[in-house]
Amino acid sequence: MAVHSSVIKRHRQSLKRRVRNQEIRSRIKTLIKKARRSIEMKDREAASAQLREVNQALSKAVKGGVLKANSASRWLSRLATSVSRLPAA
Repeated sequence: MAVHSSVIKRHRQSLKRRVRNQEIRSRIKTLIKKARRSIEMKDREAASAQLREVNQALSKAVKGGVLKANSASRWLSRLATSVSRLPAA
């Protein structure tokens, strides 16, 4: 076990961050799955609404340093492309 108090504190902080980051990533994955389900059902309105939710969650995750900007952008772009291919209601 570490002896220096600063190392102990850093470890404690990293554990808290890890838990928080896992929760955020899990929420994003759940939102993406819901959006994909709407896309499979060809429900454009629901998919568009969920795309907005995904966009907000991804933006917050990037701002908080949980995800890299390019990863979030790639996920959002792929979802948006799928939604735009759906026939208009």
